[in-house]
Amino acid sequence: MSAVESGASTWKVSRRECVRAGAALVAGGVLAAATLADEPPPSSNPFVYCLNTSTIRGQKLSIVEEVELAASVGYQAIEPWIRELQQYAESGGSLPDLKKRIADLGLTVVNGISFPAWAVDDETERARGIETFKREAELIARIGGTRLAAPPAGINRAEAPPVDLWAVAERYAAVLRAGRDIGVTAVLEFWGSSRNLYRLSEAALVAIACGDPDACLLPDIYHLYRGGSDFAGLKLLSGKSIPVMHVNDYPGDRPRGELTDGDRVHVGDGAAPTDFIFRTMAENGCRTALSLELFNANYWRQDADLVARVGLEKLRTAVERALAAPTA
Repeated sequence: MSAVESGASTWKVSRRECVRAGAALVAGGVLAAATLADEPPPSSNPFVYCLNTSTIRGQKLSIVEEVELAASVGYQAIEPWIRELQQYAESGGSLPDLKKRIADLGLTVVNGISFPAWAVDDETERARGIETFKREAELIARIGGTRLAAPPAGINRAEAPPVDLWAVAERYAAVLRAGRDIGVTAVLEFWGSSRNLYRLSEAALVAIACGDPDACLLPDIYHLYRGGSDFAGLKLLSGKSIPVMHVNDYPGDRPRGELTDGDRVHVGDGAAPTDFIFRTMAENGCRTALSLELFNANYWRQDADLVARVGLEKLRTAVERALAAPTA
């Protein structure tokens, strides 16, 4: 069922808009070059392994402890939530000191997790959302980060009216401009359970139509499945368009519409086609940070070091298996 048929969002696409979007596909480089499919797969692992701090949220570690744990386990990067940085600063912590600690441990900050209401129809609320994004972009920049998530916050609720995706594209361009002045790129995120912007195809339309060369996407394995996106759509995306991907897995024994964030499991422990996902991304030239993002209460009751270590081992095993598999 299409987005229009499901009532998740409605818009009319004119022939002129189709032509315009097609031009953006070529000029913007969001789509993968057709020749990439004929090239041999990369000889080495192109991915960066990252820990999203939600994975060990239940253990209630400080951001400093999370950073140190990620480095000790073997991750190459970290993806913190903005509220952690706010709490750290409010309790007297120094963001420049945290930046130095992260760098000294050999980690990079690939992205920050935030929920500004940048895409809503209400102009006043949207202006507040842009200001929130700017303040939070400044926080992530102070610890060395150059990206901040721009999810469908505010247009995701079940009672939210359908939005015009062409209008959302203009709003995404605005938040990209706001972040550029700070040195932080807004990464377009879509949620599978959202009322609007819940499929890869919708996010791709918004990113292409916004007309900004810095437009990029933040896919999530769980959200791709939850929202009904076909994983084959990843074949159309170039490496530059996916700087970060949230990785996880999901159970395959229940209807997708019944799944929640808490059902996410370690990569390889569910039904996701991870061989296809990781090999496709490698063939498309992705140099993506694979950020392990879980919200599983069972994991939160375990030792944080164990959860992070097992998560990295399973992710690394899945990637290595995918890259070693013969081309389909």
